[in-house]
Amino acid sequence: MGRNNQTWVREFILLGLSSDWDTQLSLFVLFLVMYLVTVLGNLLIVLLIRLDSRLHTPMYFFLTNLSLVDVSYATNIVPQMLVHLLAKHKRIPFVSCAAQLFFSLGLGGTEFVLLAVMAYDRYVAVCNPLRYPVIMHGGFCTRLAVTSWLSGSGNSLMQTAITFQLPMCTNKYIDHISCEILAVIRLACVDTSSNEVAITVSSIVLLMTPFCLVLMSYIQIVSTILQVRSAEGRKKAFHTCASHLTVVALCYGMAIFTYIQPHSSPSILQEKLISVFYAILMPVLNPMIYSLRNKDVKGAWQKLLGQLSGLTSKLAT
Repeated sequence: MGRNNQTWVREFILLGLSSDWDTQLSLFVLFLVMYLVTVLGNLLIVLLIRLDSRLHTPMYFFLTNLSLVDVSYATNIVPQMLVHLLAKHKRIPFVSCAAQLFFSLGLGGTEFVLLAVMAYDRYVAVCNPLRYPVIMHGGFCTRLAVTSWLSGSGNSLMQTAITFQLPMCTNKYIDHISCEILAVIRLACVDTSSNEVAITVSSIVLLMTPFCLVLMSYIQIVSTILQVRSAEGRKKAFHTCASHLTVVALCYGMAIFTYIQPHSSPSILQEKLISVFYAILMPVLNPMIYSLRNKDVKGAWQKLLGQLSGLTSKLAT
């Protein structure tokens, strides 16, 4: 009977952030602008790293992966959300909902692991600078990046499979901006305690473990920095660490707040705002914090502008 009832749900209805037309129109303009900035900013970072040989280092290799994750995550959520902000009927097919959940979980998990990998890269650079080229060689960096992508994808596949095996009966209204796992599970007409346990376990593996590794890396980094005699060097290093740790705290903190304890999860409105944060704000912030404020990236950007200006002058003449 459960499976027969489940087949009744061929599509879902996303309720979104608001039902007021003026509010939806304002949000459409705001989110569209931020999405375009996200795509252009992150792809620009990837292009600069690709074109400038001075940026062919492990740190920028991982930044390339992070930018690709951010663009992919935003693209998985925002275009559909923009369409729904202008649509009267906010439908999403069953298969599309499952695919959206799979990519959201996969890309989110990949980003958490990547942040830990980037922290380890900085740990080696600061604490073992002489051995840095030997430790962070190309093959090892590639394996770390592949591990990040595979770990996120593996967890996502498992979570998506067990979530969409639940009988949804006739429930099809998802009170969210996208097919978010907690919002979908709430539609089930059976006990979901096993799903909540699975969410908690995967959260510990993909959230708490990388988060602890980040903290351990930065404890060692700070300890090493404190031994630096130059006050200016310490100030610069601490400033860089503070920026990174701020993003790490926001990124990991909100996810832990949402998924570690599903029984005491935040309100539905808070869940929606957290999703907006991950889909729109984080992809905009990451390029600015990790790359656009970096002098090497600025130098690569100025070099590219100079080359384009020279090419334009030649074509004009």
